[in-house]
Amino acid sequence: MRIVRYAVGGERHYGEFTADDTGIARFEGDPFTGLSPVGRIDDVGDVTVLPPLESPRIFGFAYNYASHIVETDRKVPEVPVCFMKPSTAVIGPDEAIVYPADGELIHFEGELVVVIGKQARRVRSSEAHEYILGYTCGNDVSDRIVQRKESAFGTLLIGKGQDTFAPLGPVISTGLDPSGLALTTRVNGAVAQSASTADLLLAVPDLVSYLSRYLTLLPGDVIMTGTPAGVGPIRPGDEVEVEIEGIGVLRNPVVAESP
Repeated sequence: MRIVRYAVGGERHYGEFTADDTGIARFEGDPFTGLSPVGRIDDVGDVTVLPPLESPRIFGFAYNYASHIVETDRKVPEVPVCFMKPSTAVIGPDEAIVYPADGELIHFEGELVVVIGKQARRVRSSEAHEYILGYTCGNDVSDRIVQRKESAFGTLLIGKGQDTFAPLGPVISTGLDPSGLALTTRVNGAVAQSASTADLLLAVPDLVSYLSRYLTLLPGDVIMTGTPAGVGPIRPGDEVEVEIEGIGVLRNPVVAESP
């Protein structure tokens, strides 16, 4: 399924894109308690596609591709490097990434994102698929200047967590094998990142297992799995696209923060 969350006529619904992508079959309910078709198709031209989740907890993994470790001149971490983004960082497809008024060096990071489907605690890697609802595209937007200052003191929040710094979408794709998906990030149409999720140092099941060893994962939580080499700066006026095989394209313009 390609589950999409959208607004039409002042109401919000979950649905599924039709085969030709011109319509959305409307559902009752939500992906975590159950979806039921209502027998209505909404025209894509009449809807606004929303972030696939309303206000998720966002867990991120840094340095999870060897190629990104090399380009940042780091060592392979002894333990997984984790961080969180606040739910207020989330935006959906075609929403604007706001370039902060005091920003100096803002980077894009295209990533595969895992959507947790049910509560998980101390899950084995071999069982992780039972707790995953599906996958979406993500962009781990980062303020490098702030990030470096924070990281020097062992913290990381503002550099990753500013408003609009977590674009997600366009759909939650279920039934995918995450072990070898093609990931491409483009800035203004030019390819900046091209990789496969086969290159993840910690594969998706291991990420779910690791987090659930220490904390309870909840339905609707998302895990940003890391970014490959090719990260780089964005500026107001740019457009960033993150495309992942089997999911689609997450597209976001970049705009300057209003005074």
